[in-house]
Amino acid sequence: MTRRRTFTTDFKREAVHLTQRPEMTVSKAARDLGIGISTLQRWLREAHQQGDAAFPGLGRQNLTPEQEEIRRLRKENEILREEREILKKATACLGQNSTRMGLARFFAKQSR
Repeated sequence: MTRRRTFTTDFKREAVHLTQRPEMTVSKAARDLGIGISTLQRWLREAHQQGDAAFPGLGRQNLTPEQEEIRRLRKENEILREEREILKKATACLGQNSTRMGLARFFAKQSR
């Protein structure tokens, strides 16, 4: 099994810079650097779309505050869904009596 190659942020930026030379084509730059043409094209696209924010390194993305908030809320939402499912299962396991008298009273009677 081949190991996936990783490239530093500096290498990616230099590769993009190399393709901007007038005598250099994308395919020639990719061949000279020993990388795939599609990889270099993806780096060019990312550099064009994201500018200085491109290639943050180590899988970290430079997110706007709104994107960070959305990410945090999605994570919190997933935790709440899991907790709700656990409570649903617990309610089903406790049976009908627990739902009639209320879970708080049921647990209070059990702890005595």
